[in-house]
Amino acid sequence: MSAHSKPLSLLDGTILKSAALAAFVKMNPLKLWRNPVMFATELAAIYVLILFVRDFATGAPTAAFAGQIGFWLTLTAWFATFAEGVAEGRGKAQAASLRRARSELTARRIVNGVAQPLIAASDLGLDDCVEVAAGEYVPADGEVVEGVATVDESAITGESAPVIREAGGDRSAVTAGTRVLSDRIVVRVTARQGDTFLDRMIALVEGASRRKTPNEIALGVLLAGLSLIFVLAVATIPAFAGYSNAAVNAVALASLFVALIPTTIGGLLSAIGIAGMDRLVRFNVLATSGRAVEAAGDVDVLLLDKTGTITLGDRQAVAFLPSPGIEERELADAAQLASLSDETPEGRSIVVLAKERFGIRGRVLAHAKFFPFSAQTRMSGVDAEGAVIRKGAVDAVIAHVRNRPDAVIVPKEVKSAAATVAKEGGTPLAVARDGRVLGIVHLKDVVKGGVRERFAELRRMGIRTVMITGDNPLTAAAIAAEAGVDDFLAEAKPEDKLALIRSEQAAGRMVAMCGDGTNDAPALAQADVGVAMQSGTPAAREAGNMVDLDSDPTKLIEVVSIGKQLLMTRGSLTTFSIANDVAKYFAIIPAMFLMVYPGLQALNIMRLASPESAILSAIIFNALVIPALIPLALRGVKWRAAPAAQLLSRNLAIYGVGGLVTPFIGIKLIDFVVSSVGLA
Repeated sequence: MSAHSKPLSLLDGTILKSAALAAFVKMNPLKLWRNPVMFATELAAIYVLILFVRDFATGAPTAAFAGQIGFWLTLTAWFATFAEGVAEGRGKAQAASLRRARSELTARRIVNGVAQPLIAASDLGLDDCVEVAAGEYVPADGEVVEGVATVDESAITGESAPVIREAGGDRSAVTAGTRVLSDRIVVRVTARQGDTFLDRMIALVEGASRRKTPNEIALGVLLAGLSLIFVLAVATIPAFAGYSNAAVNAVALASLFVALIPTTIGGLLSAIGIAGMDRLVRFNVLATSGRAVEAAGDVDVLLLDKTGTITLGDRQAVAFLPSPGIEERELADAAQLASLSDETPEGRSIVVLAKERFGIRGRVLAHAKFFPFSAQTRMSGVDAEGAVIRKGAVDAVIAHVRNRPDAVIVPKEVKSAAATVAKEGGTPLAVARDGRVLGIVHLKDVVKGGVRERFAELRRMGIRTVMITGDNPLTAAAIAAEAGVDDFLAEAKPEDKLALIRSEQAAGRMVAMCGDGTNDAPALAQADVGVAMQSGTPAAREAGNMVDLDSDPTKLIEVVSIGKQLLMTRGSLTTFSIANDVAKYFAIIPAMFLMVYPGLQALNIMRLASPESAILSAIIFNALVIPALIPLALRGVKWRAAPAAQLLSRNLAIYGVGGLVTPFIGIKLIDFVVSSVGLA
């Protein structure tokens, strides 16, 4: 099962049943005290229930009222723990399948170069080497130290397309639970049992390892402080009432206290945090902590690699630029022949362009000797039919031509064409035959469709984008202009990336970046949000605070969106919670003191039936609003790219005004029902 399998319904029966049972366990005061608002609510419920038992035993007429209030206060605390249980249950459903997959893994440990009989993967130790053949599952997180194989990672990433994993380089990391499709590899175990990627994934989706974020802690402290203030405020009421020779109902006091404290956000706060992590997991990104998700929502600067993120990653041949006196078809024919042994994407694109432009097809060459492209020569080519044809970097081809006895002077137009291609952000390749340069092939990095619009969205959000590339400044500038990024860093080395991040952070900005290689590890560790590719090296994955299971660098943009949605959801529901408390004040305060101060009738703007029905209706609404908002807390407030001031105004209008109006309507309707059936 992949992390981003089909999302479970918010009303999934299995999850709701499990969450309902778990909610009773979470109501244990030894557990609930970590949520001060709901802990105070539970204490108030216990106090009122004690009063109910006393009144019931003595036959007091107020027993029924106390019993109803005690029931709804208890239900308020239960709804809060139920919301947290629903949020956790969605992750536990995924974890169960992952745990089963982990328990079934086996391994063949290699000892003295010989593969041993199968053992349980749990028996493997750090640095053990295991053999994995075609059709078998990788038993532990590790690094390929021998061989090359095609690996199906869909069990972890959900991607159906297999990937290549080989010893050496930046594509050697493999993950427990993935399946080898071809060939044979030897894997060195790099993670202890219990600390593998699969283990961390299980813990994360279950919510078992989730810690409160700094913002969540700060909001919790604020809510606890407000609760303490209202404790003091309510505690002084009996003294003022005594001074006025008025009696105060203890049940009404407890109800007023619960109505004053922000129970709505107190009940949903934990669920919002868990759901934010869950949305990220369902998007196939794992975060090491909720803090990383929140940091993504505060990002000011986004660093993106050019290749694979802004561009498609494979340069494509787009034009043949012949030398003076050379036909374009002649250049295309020679370029295609020189590319027949070039298995790089660039080489294949030259073959395709010659075919599309002139109908030239690859053919069988008698006694041909091919020269594949190599990093040393920076050329590829063929010796066939008495001709020597080479294609490659301009300076390499010119040097090859000049070393031949039949060399012809390289026309200045060739160098001029190469310079023009470079200025436009392309890569020029020269083609030569028998000591003569025939012309230039224009290779171009193709900017991904829609990228410019995405960067415009980020700009509206106030996020600055910086493209990082190893290209020369001219090429980098051309691609940056086409893609619409705000800035670029050309000829970037690992220390350059690190220096850029530190300079941005020194200016007070939050920085996000992605990477997959060992040389990206320092920058990933330094960035506030470091997204490592699952296909990358173990060093990169350990350095980042997020791992993208799909290894899609463009997903960094979505990660920022999810972080912003988490922050906006918490802020919006906090606004709603505090705003709807105002309506409860208008319901309970006039009801409590109307007999003593008849002038308070002016505050009874809802015209509630009686003091008892007003208090009961406010407490019922206070309880029911929590489960009503659970779907919104789990799904998240709808987010769109816009300036912060515009988003704030919009959310104040929706959740501030809505938080004021909704309780007036809800409490009035509940009061009508309560008074009609004679509950108060």
